[in-house]
Amino acid sequence: MLKKRAIFILSLGIMLGVFMGTCGSVLAERDNGEVSADGEALPYEDLRTFTEIFGRIKRDYVEPVSDKKLLEDAIRGMLSGLDPHSAYLVAEEYQELKEGTTGQFGGLGIEVTMENGFIKVVSPIDDTPAQKAGIKTGDLIIKLDDKPVKGMSLTDAVKMMRGEPGSKIVLTLVREGVDAPFKLTLTRDIIKVKSVKSRLLEKGYGYVRISSFQSGTGDSLKEALAALKKENGGTLKGLVLDLRNNPGGVLNAAVEVSDAFLKSGLIVYTEGRIENSEMRFNAAPDDLIDGAPIVVLINGGSASASEIVAGALQDQKRAVIMGEKSFGKGSVQTILPTSNGAAVKLTTARYYTPSGRSIQAEGIEPDIVLARVKLETLDKTDFIPVKESDLSHHLQNGKGAANGKKEGADKDKESLDVEDYFLHEALNLLKGISIIKK
Repeated sequence: MLKKRAIFILSLGIMLGVFMGTCGSVLAERDNGEVSADGEALPYEDLRTFTEIFGRIKRDYVEPVSDKKLLEDAIRGMLSGLDPHSAYLVAEEYQELKEGTTGQFGGLGIEVTMENGFIKVVSPIDDTPAQKAGIKTGDLIIKLDDKPVKGMSLTDAVKMMRGEPGSKIVLTLVREGVDAPFKLTLTRDIIKVKSVKSRLLEKGYGYVRISSFQSGTGDSLKEALAALKKENGGTLKGLVLDLRNNPGGVLNAAVEVSDAFLKSGLIVYTEGRIENSEMRFNAAPDDLIDGAPIVVLINGGSASASEIVAGALQDQKRAVIMGEKSFGKGSVQTILPTSNGAAVKLTTARYYTPSGRSIQAEGIEPDIVLARVKLETLDKTDFIPVKESDLSHHLQNGKGAANGKKEGADKDKESLDVEDYFLHEALNLLKGISIIKK
C-alpha cells in the first residue's frame, strides 16, 4: 500500500515538474527576463506543498480517502476561492443546472449565494415552497435540518435543499430585525417556474411580472403584451415591469426583454480576458408597446439579468426605475463542459450597461427610491367631515346631477395601497406621465 502511495505521489510530482519545466521554457524565451502576470510560472514550493499535503492525507487521515475525492475537492476549492459564483459541477449537478434554465426542477424554489460562510437568500421564486413559507431576500440560512452550513460549499448546500417532491426540510434562518434565529419547515416540490405573469391594473395600464429569466421568457413576454393590448382594446397608456426578487438567469432572455421596449441602441456589453467573452447586444427597430411609458420595479433581490434590463432601460431613458437598490451581480458565468461529463461554471466576464456602468458589487440605483413600508387602512371614526353638499340650502353646481362615484375603482385603489405600496406608486407615476403627455 505504501509503495502504491509513493508511486502516486511520485507520478504527481513528475507531472507537476513537467508542467513547471514547460512554463520555464516559455518564460526563458523572453528577451528582457521579466515575467508578466499572465505568464508567471507556478511556484515550485507551493506545488511541492500540495503534493506533501496530498500524501499526508492519504497516509494519516482517520479514514481512507480516495484519490478521486481528494482531487475533486481540490478542484472545488480552487474554483470556490475565486468568487461566489464559480463552481465545479459534477455530472448530476450539471444536469440540474440545465434543467433550471428551462423552468422545471425539483427543490424549494430559492436562489442563494454564499456570504461569510453562510447561505444568503438572493430571492425566493414566485409560487414555490420558499416563497409560500415566507422566506425573504437577505435571510441567512445557518442550518439545513440539523446540519450547520458553516464550512459547507454552496454546491453541497443546494444539493441538500433539493430532493424528492413531498419530502420535508427544516431551515434555520437569521433575519435582520428578528432577535433570534428561527426555523421554517418546507416541503419540497417540483418547481415549475412560469417566468411571466400579466394583468391589467385598470383600463389602459398593464402589469407584467418576470420572476426569472429562462430560455422562453422573451417569447412569453411577447404573448403577455399581446394579450394585455387585446384585453385593453388597444394600445396601453403605460406599463409596470416588475423585476423585484428576480434572481436573473439566461443572458439572452434579458436581451430579448430589453429589446421588446427599445427601437435602437446598445442593450448590454461584456468584457473579459478571452476573445469570445467580449460581446455587444443591440436593439432591433421595434417597440411592442409603441412608446408607452414604463416603470420598472426593482429591489435588493433583483440580480444579474434583472439588472441588465433595468440598466439598459434606464440608460436609454426608456423607463423610470423605481424601488430599492438592486443586488449588484454584474458578472457573467460560462458553463464549460469537461471530458468526464461534469462542467466548470467559471466567471469569464463583467457586463456593462449602455453608458459603461459596471453593476458588479454596486447595483442599479433607482431613479425614484421607495422605502420598504407597510400601509394600513385607518379605522372609521364617528367624526365625518362636513362638506358643502351637506349644508342646508346649498347651491347646486348648475350642471345637473353629479357624476356617480366609481366606488369599485376606489375600493381597488385602496386595496392596492395596502397590498403593494411599490406597485401603487408605480401606477400613480404612470397616470401622472399620461396626464402630462395629454
